[in-house]
Amino acid sequence: MSPLLPLPVTAADRETCAATDVLRRVGEKWSVLILALLSERPYGFNELDRTVVPVSRRILTRTLRTLEADGLIKRGEKYELTGLGRSLLPLVVALGEWAVAHADEIADARMAARG
Repeated sequence: MSPLLPLPVTAADRETCAATDVLRRVGEKWSVLILALLSERPYGFNELDRTVVPVSRRILTRTLRTLEADGLIKRGEKYELTGLGRSLLPLVVALGEWAVAHADEIADARMAARG
């Protein structure tokens, strides 16, 4: 069986990897929270600004534009998830559930690594 990754893995391989690109996006500080909010219902900008505290309006605008450019949300009268954004949610939720389920193990491993 051949490896899934080219060996050696170069910086160019990492930069052009589709998975790395998506993980970078969902790893941003506010992206997952905004996607989670929009999974419940559409939000106007001012509603998001009041709901996502303490994000600045500049960072909120940048995050929304990036999510829109990636096709995960769309902007009309309000911001809402696209089909692509909805298809990402179960994966993000699964990652969050895994993190909660293993939080103690992760904390223990970090403490052990510090000595």
